Amino acid sequence: MAEPHVPHPDLPPPASAVGALGWLRRNLFSSPLNIALTALALYLLVTLIPPLLRWALLDATWSGEDRAACRVNSGACWTFIRVHFDQFLYGFYPEAQRWRVNAVVLFLIFGAVPLFLRSVPDSLKLRWGLGLLLAFPVVAFLLLRGGLGLPVVDTSSWGGLLLTLVIAGVGMTAALPLGVLLALGRRSDMPAIQTLCVTFIEFWRGVPLITVLFMSSVMLPLFLPAGMNFDKLLRALIGVTLFQAAYMAEVVRGGLQAIPKGQIEAAAALGLGYWKSMLLIVLPQALKLVIPGIVNTFIALFKDTSLVLIIGLFDLMNIVHNATTNPEWLGFSTEGYVFAAAVYWLFCFGMSRYSQKLEKRLHTGHKR
Repeated sequence: MAEPHVPHPDLPPPASAVGALGWLRRNLFSSPLNIALTALALYLLVTLIPPLLRWALLDATWSGEDRAACRVNSGACWTFIRVHFDQFLYGFYPEAQRWRVNAVVLFLIFGAVPLFLRSVPDSLKLRWGLGLLLAFPVVAFLLLRGGLGLPVVDTSSWGGLLLTLVIAGVGMTAALPLGVLLALGRRSDMPAIQTLCVTFIEFWRGVPLITVLFMSSVMLPLFLPAGMNFDKLLRALIGVTLFQAAYMAEVVRGGLQAIPKGQIEAAAALGLGYWKSMLLIVLPQALKLVIPGIVNTFIALFKDTSLVLIIGLFDLMNIVHNATTNPEWLGFSTEGYVFAAAVYWLFCFGMSRYSQKLEKRLHTGHKR
């Protein structure tokens, strides 16, 4: 009787197909084109990285109080950033009152901590988030603007990163719910509401933001009654919010169209009305699908805050530019713009990474 056949164990893969060597072969040297592109990338890195490191780190100046300290080394003059750092953060906010800005930031950070703890139930997070959303604007306004015995600091003194965060934060917070309402209105069966929402969306999407800001600051006061005037920052906030809401509406509408019609029919079969079906069934699914689009709109808004310079508001970009035109610091604009770019990148990259984690947690099919 023949012995049963016993298959031999699988041989291990060749060393060139696994580990670091295998990764290099698959990703960098898998074809002649990839080999050429890899060689070009290495050449550019070798050519550009060493001079950049010498300019930014090795030959840079880090100490001193004036531009005379930067004449010793040939690299970047980070003394320029250090001397103007407080101005870049707070603008022209009175130095003795800057603790109020710090208090607002700390209030927001500590208030948002429970929202990022996995041990906190989702129902409690929802109530806590709504409470924070209602309380924070009031507290921030009273501290920053003045009230309850605090001296008033006019918004014309706000600037730098403070003003950038105020415009971006208010725009993001207000544009999302307004965009949801516009998206629902555009899909409404009522012709008047649909026409109104479509007209609003198409009008604001067809006008550049810089024109919106100019109109809100210069032209709007001409149509107001005599003696009536709005704060310049408030006019900018309204313009930015309306502009971004139109884009947000189209992002949300894309998510609503991706929800199968059967979901709405099932909600109707359960006896749910329009608003309950939207709030409990349709919108949670739609918003989950369009997280990348929402975050992309937020990132665009954060960067577009630099356009407020057209109406004379000193946001981060504008105040950095003004510092570079100071006769005592002429010639150091590169350092200023590099610093501004790094700040913008840090916030935008943070929003992008958080959205990716949120997608993964909500199981939206996110892939790196």
